[in-house]
Amino acid sequence: MAEAQYIPRLKVQYLEKFRPELTEKFSYKNLLEVPRLDKIVLNMGVGEAVGDSKKIKSAFEDLQAIAGQKPVITKAKTSIATFKLREGMPIGVKVTLRKDRMYEFLDRLVTVALPRVRDFRGLNAKSFDGRGNYAMGLKEHIVFPEIDYDKVDQIWGMDIIVCTTAKTDDEARELLRKFNFPFTK
Repeated sequence: MAEAQYIPRLKVQYLEKFRPELTEKFSYKNLLEVPRLDKIVLNMGVGEAVGDSKKIKSAFEDLQAIAGQKPVITKAKTSIATFKLREGMPIGVKVTLRKDRMYEFLDRLVTVALPRVRDFRGLNAKSFDGRGNYAMGLKEHIVFPEIDYDKVDQIWGMDIIVCTTAKTDDEARELLRKFNFPFTK
């Protein structure tokens, strides 16, 4: 007997509800034309790591807890003397989420993390890049439930980039609205 395999809640909603709605709204002829989520990239720039290498380890562990997979340490491409930065020094961490982990993260972001942001008035609806990708930033990574506030030695900001297969910003905006992204009017 085959066990019932777990499918993330948002993925099921996309396949059963959002995709037919988008097909009808934009009158697509082929199912592969319908925009879908491609990947989500999380990035933490840790500029203070130049002076203290323990900070990169702390950011690495925090991002690993948030994403649920191992991040990559990003290194400086060039040396910048004014910042005391040398080529090859670790200056950040990033992780790319795809498939089920991507949907799980998106669910946690929209339902748990964004409502916990202080003075939150909605996401900027103009932060699209012209090709259907959306970028946003968080000033505090402690809004995620995986991070224990008492064990955090420093609060980091992070970038979240949602990549879609949409051709235009309007299609991508509509797709993300279906996923309950709280855009400002």
